[in-house]
Amino acid sequence: MKDITDYLEATIEDLQEKMNKKEVTARELTLYYLKRIATYDQSLSSVLEINPEAVHIAASLDVERERLGARSVLHGIPILLKDNIDTGDKMHTSAGTLVLGHSYAKKDAFLVQKLRDAGVVILGKTNMSEWAYFMSSEGMPSGYSARGGQTNNPYGPGKFDVGGSSSGSGAAIASNLAVAAVGTETSGSILSPASQNSLVGIKPTVGLVSRSGIIPLSHTQDTAGPMARTVRDAVHLLHVMVGDDKEDVITSTCTYPSTKLLEALNDASLVGKRIGVVRNSKIMDALDQDKKVVYEKALKQLEDAGANVIDHVSIPSSSREWSYDVLTHEFKANLNAYLARLDASVANRTLKEIIKWNRENKETALAYGQSLLELSELTSGSLTETDYLNALYEDDYYSKRAGIDVVLTDHELDALVFPNNLGAAIPAKAGYPSLTVPAGYTEAGEPVGVTFTAKAWGEPLLIEIAEAYEQATKARRPPSL
Repeated sequence: MKDITDYLEATIEDLQEKMNKKEVTARELTLYYLKRIATYDQSLSSVLEINPEAVHIAASLDVERERLGARSVLHGIPILLKDNIDTGDKMHTSAGTLVLGHSYAKKDAFLVQKLRDAGVVILGKTNMSEWAYFMSSEGMPSGYSARGGQTNNPYGPGKFDVGGSSSGSGAAIASNLAVAAVGTETSGSILSPASQNSLVGIKPTVGLVSRSGIIPLSHTQDTAGPMARTVRDAVHLLHVMVGDDKEDVITSTCTYPSTKLLEALNDASLVGKRIGVVRNSKIMDALDQDKKVVYEKALKQLEDAGANVIDHVSIPSSSREWSYDVLTHEFKANLNAYLARLDASVANRTLKEIIKWNRENKETALAYGQSLLELSELTSGSLTETDYLNALYEDDYYSKRAGIDVVLTDHELDALVFPNNLGAAIPAKAGYPSLTVPAGYTEAGEPVGVTFTAKAWGEPLLIEIAEAYEQATKARRPPSL
């Protein structure tokens, strides 16, 4: 049996080939990654819980491969899930909280069942910013949860921001603690940890991946998506998760078959692609000089690879003061509905009860307070308030028709490009797709990514751009653990 180092940075396709050639088994791979978690995760705190059935599941998949062949390119591949994604097994689903630390989901989230059907080994759950970073505005850092503690960035533990809220997924996959992971995003929660941990992260169009079985924040903006070390790996994971779920009606609105995602990998090219660069002050002022150097180099690389880079384009609505009313109101309504469906053994079944429990256990549960939970509890939960309904309309209008749609149409652009996740908010409000790719590192070693954004259902186009950029630059390097 080969040493685990032989498989570091190996892609899904590489590992599938090795398993088909009987050079390694899914059981061996699973044990390899468990060993790496034991060796390296004490300083990272990225993995919150291990699936006690992972090794046995992998062994059964090895037998199935021998008898029937592989189910898919993901057969036997160990992956991690963010701790707000339900698994109907022996693992908890808690969104990083202590109050739900003993909650077992009754069944798999739709996307988890899709992954299992493809032969994936669910290795465990990853730490996250508690309640998907909708916990407190009182200095709570990215990657912190009361249940899991502080997740650290493997490129600079305690030095660089790990990104949130899919923090554990980012740190774990960057560190080769699994092959890939699933994160979730409301506004930047896949793109941020992906860029901060030198990963590929895909935030799909809202509706491409089912949201059923995920602890919610905002039904308007929430989505799950893959985080991986290469574009191809991320696309393989995304392709499997796509599906029409009767419990999430918006999944019926997808405009293309999932096979188009794989086809885009083979059509990868930057030649002739028109990519607009947004340089408003909110974005550029957030970058220090070292990060600006990496970003400018990335823009030059896009041009060198054949893209038409149109600089200094502007999203008309980018300077407006955006409201948070959609998130504040939808969180209570969505969370209460989720809690009501949990097993009767879960005692706290409303946001109000959770806030009360946290106060009673404040020494362990409230290191940074719960101001956002309390703000959401002040709403009715019925989504009837004028402030909410106006914000819902305005977010939609100013992010789409008076926002991204305008700049893409006026400049005849295929996509927009931003540094890191600094352009995440407007596409998040629009429900539009974004894709982050590693671009390089500062002199201090902090990762920098570039994020491409397109209109709804533009994932195939983004994949063509990102795969071509990745192959032209090969910027990613693993952290030194």
